Amino acid sequence: MQLVKSTILDRFKMLFSDYKTLLVIFLIISMTRPQTGWGQDNSPYSRYGIGDIVPSTNISNRGMGGIAAGYSDPLSINFNNPATYALFQTRKEENSKKLSWGRVILDLGVNLESRSLMEKDITGKFVAKNALFSYLQVGLPVRQNLGLSFGLRPVTRISYKINKVGMVYDPNTQLPIDSALTEFTGDGGAYLATMGAGYKLFKNLSIGFNGGYLFGEKDYSTKRTLLSDSVSYQRSNNETKTSYGNIFFNAGLQYYAQLGKKIRLTLGVYGNWQQRLNATRDFVAETFVRDPVQGDIRVDSVYEQKGVIGKIIYPASYGIGFVMEKPSEGKSRGWQFGMDLVQTQWNNYRYYGEIDSVQNKWELRMGGQLWPSLSSASKSYWSFVSYRVGLFMGADYIRVQNKLPQYGISFGLGLPLSYTRQNPNQATMINVAAEYIKRGNNSNLLKENLFRLSVGFALSDLWFIKRKYD
Repeated sequence: MQLVKSTILDRFKMLFSDYKTLLVIFLIISMTRPQTGWGQDNSPYSRYGIGDIVPSTNISNRGMGGIAAGYSDPLSINFNNPATYALFQTRKEENSKKLSWGRVILDLGVNLESRSLMEKDITGKFVAKNALFSYLQVGLPVRQNLGLSFGLRPVTRISYKINKVGMVYDPNTQLPIDSALTEFTGDGGAYLATMGAGYKLFKNLSIGFNGGYLFGEKDYSTKRTLLSDSVSYQRSNNETKTSYGNIFFNAGLQYYAQLGKKIRLTLGVYGNWQQRLNATRDFVAETFVRDPVQGDIRVDSVYEQKGVIGKIIYPASYGIGFVMEKPSEGKSRGWQFGMDLVQTQWNNYRYYGEIDSVQNKWELRMGGQLWPSLSSASKSYWSFVSYRVGLFMGADYIRVQNKLPQYGISFGLGLPLSYTRQNPNQATMINVAAEYIKRGNNSNLLKENLFRLSVGFALSDLWFIKRKYD
């Protein structure tokens, strides 16, 4: 009899052995670009700051209102609080720090969105539907109480196209010149690539950090066409395109306490400090003609300025919260309940030294879940499903004339898939979260209703096992 230890390459091959998994990964990665997904989102609020903030939590967390400070799960990756990386499932050999096995996790997700825009005192609404990349994360246990994670996720998204018909006035005399069609468009967004580590310092205390690179693009354009029957005018375009990026850091802590024999309390805190992003801005004022086949073609450059160096200040953010939980016992389900308070200092945001229509953002998040029972007596699949619910509320970070309230509810499911005979150590969890979000009210220029369905695939495999054969 001989002992053989599989290589890391072999384990990756096994983790990605299912061609369906490869297809899902390919489709999701193919959407990782700083544009919208499969449609025009058309949210005018994405004009401000560095765009609309996309969901910042794992899909498991979203089903519970987005709680993350005190949350941990052995089959998903809580990238908000990197202290949880220390809790990746492991088992060590006796009298050794080496792993006898460790559970490696591949966690990826996609969002399906339907956004409705409504203007005050006007009937009707604009509806946009999109499929968008959410995140791709890998969790790797190094040894007991020490774990690593790396991945990529979007942070913000810019996507709008608005047409306006109105009069153009002479700037000197203020007399009307002619009517004009003005097109306002915006595109871009920010992405964050990270690699982090979590370590359990003591029995009840874990610490973690993420280091990475935050990068993105802002592309704003104003195109005008004068609508005249008597005079022929050239179309004009004024466009500003900014690229930015820099190193990004955030950190987290979790403390665990046993309350009696059955209840456990986890306190958590996480956040990032203020970041200064290096930016390069191009500006062009030009005339153009519109071709139905080739699109907009430049006729002449009126003014052009390229490569203007500057800074974008990305604000500090922090979250603090707790999770109380009771484990499953026999036929009885376990449960979790948690609450987070999250704040971001958007008052400190600057774009080339300029302020914007943004304000400090705060959000209260609450949620919980019911865990499956440990008993195998039930033959119903739904008895092995995790059920989640949550809500969140707060003031949005965009402020145009008035505050922009935002609140929503969420529901989620954790759907386990059975182990395969070919790879009995592999396990897959499909996490689903449905969110309904209302943004703004009748005191705002626009109201938004957003329905988001998020689907996450958490694939895991036991690594470092010493396999035997005769």
